[in-house]
Amino acid sequence: MKPPSVGPVEAALLAQLAPAVDATVHWLPGGGAVRVLEAGAGPTVVLLHGRGGAASQWFTYLTVLARSHRVLAVDLPGFGMSSTPEGPLATGEDAAAFFTAPVEALLSQLAPGPVAVVGHSLGGLVALELALRGRVPVERLALVDAMGLGPEMARKARLFFRAGPERLARSLGPWAWARLMPPPPTPLGERLGALEYELLTRPGASPDATRAFNRLVPVVGPVFHRAEKLDVMTAPVLLVWGEHEDTLPVSIAEQAARRLPQARLLRLDAGHSPHQERPERVLPELKAFLAAPHEH
Repeated sequence: MKPPSVGPVEAALLAQLAPAVDATVHWLPGGGAVRVLEAGAGPTVVLLHGRGGAASQWFTYLTVLARSHRVLAVDLPGFGMSSTPEGPLATGEDAAAFFTAPVEALLSQLAPGPVAVVGHSLGGLVALELALRGRVPVERLALVDAMGLGPEMARKARLFFRAGPERLARSLGPWAWARLMPPPPTPLGERLGALEYELLTRPGASPDATRAFNRLVPVVGPVFHRAEKLDVMTAPVLLVWGEHEDTLPVSIAEQAARRLPQARLLRLDAGHSPHQERPERVLPELKAFLAAPHEH
């Protein structure tokens, strides 16, 4: 299979961010490669996108957070420019390791000290796994409409994922896709929408990443989660959730906030991607959370 290539929308975005943001592909000791967008200096913050996305979707956050932090936005395995790891995909545990282990290996190379991790949706599950596995010293966690906190997911969302966002985007075309998945009605939203469509439809998408995701999200029954382990989490957690979320109900965040020893829930007038829909609300909260003294 041809390796994925950077499309024109993403290429223009990366050119605009350069030289402040450096895009590099890092080869892992066990094989495979992970692309990282890096900016700034200071305490390390890791940004993890959702299913079908790429590190470039954090472009608004990269430049702002880089004023006070070293920011690493990572392409999850099988997405963006990152390669697909080898290994079995028979169980949800296999699938969680598929997405988490290469990120863990990358951070062991690039950021051996304490890190803060921000994850959206699938990236939220990976962030949670990193903290629970304990091989990367995660000192705080921001989870944005994150998978992994509970067994629920809306049936409509499960069917959408099983149909395949990539296949749907290709068959519908950009206009119909924008009607199905309307971006936020702002210039920033339009740019994010164009980037999302390009990421979903570019050649070279990994079928193994889809297989792994489908192991995490069955059509019926509980989705993969770590609800029973949340009470052992020692790091402070910021939960950011959209009130109009139609994929992972806000009740998941409410239950998680009660289970987690140090958690705060920020509910916003938004859908599944409040960090993209309401960056003017999420960015200040995130900056304050990252800057707050950590009580051990």
